[in-house]
Amino acid sequence: MTQNLRGRVALVTGSTGGIGLAVAEALAEAGAALVLHGLATPAEAAPVVADLASRHGVAVRYQPAELADPAAIGAMMAAAGPIDILVNNAASRHFGPVEATVPADWDQDLAVNLSAAFHLIRLALPGMRQRGWGRIVNMASIYGLVGAPGRIGYVTTKTALIGLTRGVALETAESGITCNALCPGSTLTPNIDGRIRAAMAAEGTDRATAEARFLAGKQPTGRFVEATAIAAMVALLCGPAGRDITGAVLPMDGGWSAA
Repeated sequence: MTQNLRGRVALVTGSTGGIGLAVAEALAEAGAALVLHGLATPAEAAPVVADLASRHGVAVRYQPAELADPAAIGAMMAAAGPIDILVNNAASRHFGPVEATVPADWDQDLAVNLSAAFHLIRLALPGMRQRGWGRIVNMASIYGLVGAPGRIGYVTTKTALIGLTRGVALETAESGITCNALCPGSTLTPNIDGRIRAAMAAEGTDRATAEARFLAGKQPTGRFVEATAIAAMVALLCGPAGRDITGAVLPMDGGWSAA
């Protein structure tokens, strides 16, 4: 990948592991300086920071923040300084039927998955407008495109995140700023890997069988979406090829939403 983002600064939320870390890796490879975010302590995040900085030769900082707290978001953005690329990746999810959903869990899903994206965009946009350039990528989900039982907070917030994406895209259309949403299907994140391992232990099955059962009725390709592919799409949207892509809602779901 060419260094087409050299001189840009990217903030990726939820970026100490999983999809967020893959996105940070791709943006660093393209030359962007990084502001990583997570809930880990600075000491816990230090190895990730050092590894990215040494391998890609870019500045890497870490800013912990509780995204359910608007004041913490404001403090993080003040410490981060001007942001050219914002990737809203961090997410909260809870499982269970509507009537069994604890109100505090619903509130957390709304705060982390939706309100945090609003606050981060709100705070990043003035600087982007001043510089005449910005890239915002909201990590929605297949569950922003299709419904599913047992995860009402996640489905609701990821669907609303698509609406936020479209509204911001239209408001910034003539400003050199783009705003897009990606809708990944099932990706082999550490969380899902743990669920598959638990199923293998509980059912006495091998890895291939457990993965097939997990993906049944989901991705027609029968395989997980690669985090590196999602990251590459983010880098494309942030680079020169993404200049005229805004307000887009891009499924990366192995055909799930086409079924």
